[in-house]
Amino acid sequence: MLNLSDLSCIKGLRFPRSVIGYAVWAYHRFALSLRDVEDLLASRGIRVSYEIVRD
Repeated sequence: MLNLSDLSCIKGLRFPRSVIGYAVWAYHRFALSLRDVEDLLASRGIRVSYEIVRD
């Protein structure tokens, strides 16, 4: 699992580190596509595009 302290270098982004960490973890852990991660976050009320997840 991702450690949030590893994400300390991510500053100035639109989404909190916990959301970014969850997206990256889900993408790698379950071998999801970027669009699957987009849909997963959308179901939780977080509107992102797959380009943002890719970045």
